Amino acid sequence: MGTLRILSGMRPTGQLHLGHYTGALESWVQQQNLLTEDGSKVYETCFLIADYHNLTTSLETGEIYRNTLDMLIDWLAAGIDPEKSPVFRQSQIKEHTELFLLFAMLITSSRLERNPTLKEQVRDLNMESLTYGHLGYPVLQAADILLYKGEVVPVGEDQIPHVEITREIARKFNNHYTHPVIGEVFPEPAPIITKFSRLVGLDGKAKMSKSLGNTILLADGPEDVLRKMRTAVTDTAKIRKNDPGHPEACTVFSYHGKFAPPDQLLCIEAGCREGSLGCVDCKKMCAAYISQELEPLIEKRRDYESHIDLVKNILLEGEAKAKVIARNTMQEVRTAMRLGETT
Repeated sequence: MGTLRILSGMRPTGQLHLGHYTGALESWVQQQNLLTEDGSKVYETCFLIADYHNLTTSLETGEIYRNTLDMLIDWLAAGIDPEKSPVFRQSQIKEHTELFLLFAMLITSSRLERNPTLKEQVRDLNMESLTYGHLGYPVLQAADILLYKGEVVPVGEDQIPHVEITREIARKFNNHYTHPVIGEVFPEPAPIITKFSRLVGLDGKAKMSKSLGNTILLADGPEDVLRKMRTAVTDTAKIRKNDPGHPEACTVFSYHGKFAPPDQLLCIEAGCREGSLGCVDCKKMCAAYISQELEPLIEKRRDYESHIDLVKNILLEGEAKAKVIARNTMQEVRTAMRLGETT
């Protein structure tokens, strides 16, 4: 099949948390470094800083650049290699908006209103009204993916409807317009479900979100991790230390499932069920495992923070690479649509 191109991205909301790490970053790094038996790359990866998407829920732009750098530092610390994977801001590649405009002609508003992910966002954010930009969020996302001819899209289950809209738009464009040389301009990207698409928040009621205050940041040191872990919701039926617990109902045990060594996980589960492991000790143990995982990331983060000009240059170099791909794609689009012909 050859190397497949992946376009993944995040909105620049500043420093990232464990939910971002388990739900996206780990998978991104694995995909970036995955090789076939003959040593060739399985995926060609590109990573988008989706600053336009920020505007769908907030018009505040004063902190976007600072938040962009903070997020990019976390990406780099987690293992994103800019030599293998260009990183770039959506707003600096003007072809995103041009393709978004053209794609907006290929889909009805009623189709967008049926998007279940949109309905969930409106509910979760208690939105009283919907902007045109927010309604068209999946169309801009389609432009993001197809501008770089993304063939596969790593997503959580809640984002599958957006990928289906991207596939519909690609299919409709290809049915209406044909390039005289390459034929169909766009692939129909397939979703890849990430293994750890969600990590429940410390409150045990929702996925991690900084707006909900239930996160552990990738930049948190051991003291901060332990302090936050002490607030984590545990099995409400386990009132006293020696009471038998139910790990499947415990937020902390769900973290153990990700961060504890496999040979220790069974012991932790058994200790919880028989009542020999109290919640306080369980939380301390879990905090230690998380901090052990974060230690190399924090060390790399400090290094990048002390060389911020390097981080800025990585961003500019990635944007230069992205512009080349974007210009080529839009030239193919214009040719297929016969836009700008002079004869």
